[in-house]
Amino acid sequence: MSLLGIDIGTTHIKAGLFRENGSLIKLSIQKNIVHRDQSGHSYYNPEEMWEITTRAIQEATSAYDETIAAIGVTSMAESGVLLDRSTGKANSHIIPWFDRRTEAISARIGETIDPLAQFQKTGLHNSYKHGLAKLLWLKENGTGITENMVWVSTSDYIAYKLTGEIATDYTLAARTFAFQIDKKTWNTPLIEQFNLPDGVFPDALPSGNPVGNTSAGNVVEQGIPVAVSGHDHVCTMLAAGVADPGVTLNSIGTAEALVGSISERELGEAEYQSGFNFGCHVIPGKYFWMGGIQSSGGSVEWLRDQFSNQEMISYEAMEQLIDQGDQTPTGILYYPYLAGSGSPAPDPDAKGAFIGLRASHGKGDLYKALLEGTAYELNYMKKAAMEMDLGEVSRLISVGGGTNNKTWMQIKADVTNCKLTIPEISEVTLLGAALVAGRGCGLYENTEEVLDIVRETRRKQVTPDEDNHRRYSRIFEEGYLPLQQPLRNFYRTTR
Repeated sequence: MSLLGIDIGTTHIKAGLFRENGSLIKLSIQKNIVHRDQSGHSYYNPEEMWEITTRAIQEATSAYDETIAAIGVTSMAESGVLLDRSTGKANSHIIPWFDRRTEAISARIGETIDPLAQFQKTGLHNSYKHGLAKLLWLKENGTGITENMVWVSTSDYIAYKLTGEIATDYTLAARTFAFQIDKKTWNTPLIEQFNLPDGVFPDALPSGNPVGNTSAGNVVEQGIPVAVSGHDHVCTMLAAGVADPGVTLNSIGTAEALVGSISERELGEAEYQSGFNFGCHVIPGKYFWMGGIQSSGGSVEWLRDQFSNQEMISYEAMEQLIDQGDQTPTGILYYPYLAGSGSPAPDPDAKGAFIGLRASHGKGDLYKALLEGTAYELNYMKKAAMEMDLGEVSRLISVGGGTNNKTWMQIKADVTNCKLTIPEISEVTLLGAALVAGRGCGLYENTEEVLDIVRETRRKQVTPDEDNHRRYSRIFEEGYLPLQQPLRNFYRTTR
């Protein structure tokens, strides 16, 4: 028996076939195409996304005859599309999580709610990213939202295309700002407050529970259970073995997240003031908390583009720039706010900055300072989490493309003074999607059996350098932290 995982990411769509023991059989990676309309808004074309997903599935399952026990779909959290229930056709483009067309609407939502009361229901601080703001934007911009319409995440959409059934899971429902994580139900009074139909959101199921079975004539054989496995970061947590307080996930991609687990509990003023977001875990009875860097790998790609001429400079060449310089901290501060800042101090108006440059600094210093700056921001999240008693955050499990950058990983360890554990898992998010579906469809008896599988994975360790940590700690405490707020204040005055 095997499991198929599907991951709808910001820049790529992946499909991976796994054995029951979690080992990868075959992988397909296809580019996810972001478009821009005449107003500069980013979007995905739903049918094009399905065609790309189809290619990924076909490639991952070709020349393999073993029975697929279940299919699990994970995705970026707040991206979604409006579907017509009766025809199954998309009535809008897919609006990505990062598109900021909804900022004004989000601000208006904030004026009509009690932010603490809403946080206690949803675990979220108001943001332009959420599904509710996207729905209201569509409504205000000429898209009719009738009783037949339903808002679905990209995971839900792909599951629908495979099965013909419409549903979501708790982790993705929770990113709409209209789902009560304490009761696992939609917030009907809030939905009615904004004059939206009662059924505008789909049925919400526990993560991994089957939505339906693959339909006849589909990209795979008929009758395979399909599950919405949930929010990509949370699926990654399961596959990385992040289930208990004190063990924390550091997921590094275009954006970067620090994510930990806590038992479900009533959220109050302290959690609200922390600035972190909370949500439903794929593990029953648990919540996750999350802080984020909006532009982490995105900062690397931005600087890489600046360093390039006719051809894009390679990662190896950028590493060589660092190797040619001093191996101690640069002393330069970089604030990775190219796309605003995330939790625990969310601010869409924050801007990136280099501080402390000299004429003697070269490209290698800038690149290393950029890596240091993302590590300082990670350390800031760690400090805030520990002050909130969300866990010791003494051990970080790092996953994602950034873990291939050895220099970056060592800087992270040195700045945070944490031992980094890097699971040697091929495509950890895909594996999480597959394992969640396998549990939901009965291939695994419970979550503990799934965790036993991932705990067997080989792992690399990155240990902090004590001398460098002392140097970085001083720069962080005396430079990075004190200048954070003045920098934010300055950019507010120049909007």
